[in-house]
Amino acid sequence: MNQNLAIEYEPEQIEAFDVRRAMEEASRCLLCEDAPCSKGCPAGTDPAKFIRSIRFRNINGAAETIRENNILGASCALICPYERLCEQACSRCGIDRPIQIGKLQQFAMEHERKYNKTYLTKEDTYTGKRVACIGAGPASLSCAAELARKGVEVTIFDEHKKPGGMLRYGIPPFRLPDAVIDQDISQLEKLGVKFELNHKVTPEELEQLKKEYDSVFVGAGLWKPKKLSIPGSDLQGVVTALEFLAQARENHGEMAPLGHVVIIGGGDVAMDCAATCKYLGAASIYDVFIETLEGAPAVQREKDYVFKIGIPLISEFKPIEFIGNGKVERVKFEHMTNGSTMELVADTVILAVGQTTREDAASWKESEDIFTGGDMVNGGDTVVRAVKEGKEAAAKIMESFK
Repeated sequence: MNQNLAIEYEPEQIEAFDVRRAMEEASRCLLCEDAPCSKGCPAGTDPAKFIRSIRFRNINGAAETIRENNILGASCALICPYERLCEQACSRCGIDRPIQIGKLQQFAMEHERKYNKTYLTKEDTYTGKRVACIGAGPASLSCAAELARKGVEVTIFDEHKKPGGMLRYGIPPFRLPDAVIDQDISQLEKLGVKFELNHKVTPEELEQLKKEYDSVFVGAGLWKPKKLSIPGSDLQGVVTALEFLAQARENHGEMAPLGHVVIIGGGDVAMDCAATCKYLGAASIYDVFIETLEGAPAVQREKDYVFKIGIPLISEFKPIEFIGNGKVERVKFEHMTNGSTMELVADTVILAVGQTTREDAASWKESEDIFTGGDMVNGGDTVVRAVKEGKEAAAKIMESFK
């Protein structure tokens, strides 16, 4: 591990605004009547309302607004692409710069954690009803929270050791610490949601769950990494981003030397892999993708961060061959337009080219007794969209109880 950066790989918390800075930022809010920022949030977290609360020093009220609307409020404050959503919609964009909504949300959620606040309560609207949620990712957690608040007995089944799905196993801890995920999970536990972990639901068991529960929600996510069909893709040292990030997190950053690393992909996951490799002490790191630099799907702040820590981004090149004798040694690329080629030395190649639904869950479609949501439905999108779909699924399930 890179000893100069080791302390940053697995922080307990990420520094938030202090009270003075939060009040200063909230005071910039124009208090818009139509609140375009709130319209820009897929999860309905209602930034306009919680910013007003902070501005008038009602921090409890701000945290309560966030938690009532988004069970993953603490996690979303750190990883949501707010510059493309609520902050892009902020009216101050036409004056100077948008309100730092993500930082204000983090401030309010840190208040909740610091003072061990609980804002959500249970009703008895649907007491006696039981729902099984398959998968412990954002969509399932959101669905479970909405149902539990109405008195439904909810059990979440997941094949991993800890709940959180891609929050836990697909995002490195320097962006989303375990403690923040646990803060969100604790809110579900307080609502009485039960977790059956290390439990992979099979298609046969799904049929049994449909008989045992009043309804079933499937938010199985995208856990099958995509690979490239090019020569040498089976060489040792060619790994997928998902397995690399999960292994790094499971081992707390203690891994075998990576050597020279080439990452393929231009999204946020690729940037996470690049930064993780830096923290783990890779000899060299290059991130190569087919898009232009401006067109790469990663949010700008992630690209900026990778630049800041000295990782080159090479745009408009596609991989055409992994070269090596049993183990990868080089990667050959071809330019997307002019046909020129280049080769990069590589001891490790990380494929960050997306995921898809695993085969046994691909047939789990929404029907009369199964509800679905999250990445397995939308093809892989933001956490806030998964939260939105989980809430919508919960509403459909409760409607089916009537």
